[in-house]
Amino acid sequence: MIIVDQLLYKPDWIEARQRLEAWWNGRKTDRCLISVTAPRADAATLVPPQRPPTILETWTDLQYIKAWNDHVHRTTFFGGEALPVWTGWHPGHVSIPTFYGCPFKLDWETGWHDPILNGEKLDISHLKIDRDNTWWHFGQKLLEFERDQARGKSIPSMTAIFGVGDTLAMLRGNERLLLDMMDDPDGVCQSELKLMDDWFDVYKWETDIICPGGDMYTTWFGLWAPGKYYPMQCDISYGISADTFRRCYVPALRKQAQFLDYAVYHVDGVGAFHLVDELAKIERINALQILPGAGKPSPLHYSDVLHKVQRLRKGLHISIPPEEVEAALSMLSSRGLFISTWASSEKQARELIDLAGRLSVDRS
Repeated sequence: MIIVDQLLYKPDWIEARQRLEAWWNGRKTDRCLISVTAPRADAATLVPPQRPPTILETWTDLQYIKAWNDHVHRTTFFGGEALPVWTGWHPGHVSIPTFYGCPFKLDWETGWHDPILNGEKLDISHLKIDRDNTWWHFGQKLLEFERDQARGKSIPSMTAIFGVGDTLAMLRGNERLLLDMMDDPDGVCQSELKLMDDWFDVYKWETDIICPGGDMYTTWFGLWAPGKYYPMQCDISYGISADTFRRCYVPALRKQAQFLDYAVYHVDGVGAFHLVDELAKIERINALQILPGAGKPSPLHYSDVLHKVQRLRKGLHISIPPEEVEAALSMLSSRGLFISTWASSEKQARELIDLAGRLSVDRS
């Protein structure tokens, strides 16, 4: 394996890498992990690239994507464990539902899939990854391009390929899949297990391109791990019972976690917080991200959930504004804690990192 010791846009990469490796493996660190980005002092003097005139060009013009990444990296201070990620963005165009043939439409901010499994009964037996798909070919070109552009400067990113629950929701539609969970939970479970085999193939295809023989890649989540890593999720589980979640999705989640060396689970929305106990039983999930969702209070408002994650010996990832960092350090153990935040200046960012160093307490 090739070990990269220097990154142009992350001068303290070795130090950050060591803390990240310790965090994934549950080891004690000198402080909690903190990712804090801020505008560099000279950021205002650099002009961002002009957006292309069409939606399609915005998402596919590699020279524009390169210019955008270069601008972000040159104008951003990546403090603590914040990483300069080279990305082609994640609207869903280079993803497994697209490769199965789901019609896909881009807009200026994201993209949308239309379901193709419209029969009365859930049936995935005919599904096959189409490697002649236009977006597959674009994905190949995008990943090769970003691998070359990121080398020595930043960390190349996989596309968002979806995963347990969410791929099937794109294929089937949310409403139909919710009915399937009631009418045919075993069919949902078996479908998820079969879909995971294709997920492994797509994952290997992408990582073989962006890090051949190396270890320098990340995902839409923006973390690095010392091995195969991906943010697991199952957003369709929002609001369903723990019993349905256990029956329909946990087997495939276990299969995915077994494939990966390291995994963080994206607990997206307060309607999924009741699943923390079930998720903690999946031993190979290293950490849980507790994300209340748009319009909801800060993660610190759900202190019972945060403390539960730490009691269950899982790493804890939270995203909070800078003014809440001190409160988070006072209420949570620094062991396994990852705080993601931002700052208005490089000076404030460094102050937040110093604060984490002074107030981190291992309460495990």
